[in-house]
Amino acid sequence: MTLNILPREFYSKDTVTVAKNLLGKKIIRKIGRQEISGIITETEAYRHDDDPASHAFKKITDRNRIMFEEVGSAYVYFTYGMYFCFNIVAKSPKIAAGAVLIRAIEPVKGIEIMQKNRGKVNLKNLVNGPAKITQALNITKEHYG
Repeated sequence: MTLNILPREFYSKDTVTVAKNLLGKKIIRKIGRQEISGIITETEAYRHDDDPASHAFKKITDRNRIMFEEVGSAYVYFTYGMYFCFNIVAKSPKIAAGAVLIRAIEPVKGIEIMQKNRGKVNLKNLVNGPAKITQALNITKEHYG
């Protein structure tokens, strides 16, 4: 099977458009020889110019810096003092910062690994939330950028 990796240009559009276009795309995480994957089923767009909920709304910080940089990069942040969330930097050239939060996926491959990473959770609740995805796919702060 040939993978069609999305080019960086895919992420150089309006953040909301990219969020919609990511639906149905496959996210693949490789850990050594193991592959874990799922189909993206829910996203959320955050732009700095018109969204007070965006981490980039007020100014550049150490935490959100990547949102102002190269599209297609990973924006991983820690929340509630216990969970990571995974975003992809996406923005049109007209705005300074933006990212798409991956909110839910449908597990495809490596389900047993995802369950092990999450503590034997049933399929219905395995990856139906942003923190659940990072736990299942073992995405941490080291993936920032």
